[in-house]
Amino acid sequence: MKILSLTWLSAVILAAPLSAAAAAPDAFKNDDERAIYAIGFQIGRNVGSFGFSAAELKVLQSGLRDSALGKPAAIDISLFAARVNELLERRMGAAAAKEKKIGKTFADQFSKQEGVKPIPNGGWLLSLSEGKGEAPTAEDTVKVHYRGTLLDGSEFDSSYKRNEPATFPLKGVIACWTNGVALMKVGGKAKLVCPSDVAYGDAGRKPTILGGATLIFEIELLEIVKPAKK
Repeated sequence: MKILSLTWLSAVILAAPLSAAAAAPDAFKNDDERAIYAIGFQIGRNVGSFGFSAAELKVLQSGLRDSALGKPAAIDISLFAARVNELLERRMGAAAAKEKKIGKTFADQFSKQEGVKPIPNGGWLLSLSEGKGEAPTAEDTVKVHYRGTLLDGSEFDSSYKRNEPATFPLKGVIACWTNGVALMKVGGKAKLVCPSDVAYGDAGRKPTILGGATLIFEIELLEIVKPAKK
C-alpha cells in the first residue's frame, strides 16, 4: 500500500459526486466556502473507513493544517512511511472484518428466503422473473441493466440512471456476477447478494464501497451479444 498522495486524493474527490444538498440554510458565507467544505467532507469520507477516534482526528487535522499552510512538519515524515502503511493496513483489516460480519448476518437471512439458490463459488441469487432465452457462459459478452446497492439501501451504481444498458464480457467482472449471471436466461431478472470475497474484497472501492462490503445487485439480462461475423 502506498502513502496517500494528493493526486490520488484529487481523483477520489472528483470521482465521487456528492449527494444533492438539502435546500436549507447553512453556516457558510458563499459557494466557495461550500465547495471547500465539500472537499473536506470527501476527504473525511475516504479516511472514515480507518476508524480514527476523535482524538486521532485532531492529530490528523494538525497534519493537514501544517501541510496546507506550508509549515514545516512536526516530525521527519520519511521516517514513518512504513508505520503509516502498517497502521492503515491494520485499520483497514479491522474495518473490513466488521463489514464482513454485518454482511454475513444479512446473507444468512437472505439465503433462507424461498427461491434463493447459491451461486457457485460464493453468493446467492433470487430469481425475480424467469427468462425464456439462452443462458450465458463465462466466455460470453452480455448486455444488462442493473442497479447496485449497499446493505443500507444506498445506491452506488445504476445503468437505469444512465438510461443505457451496460455491455461487458462476463469473465471481466466480479466473480459473483460471472457465476451468478450464468444462472440466468435472457429476459430474466434476478437479485444477487455478493459477499466481499466474490466482489471487491478487503480493499473495496473507496470511497463508496468499503472493504469487506457485501453488495446487492438487481440485474436484468437483456441479451447475449454475439461476436460480429467476419
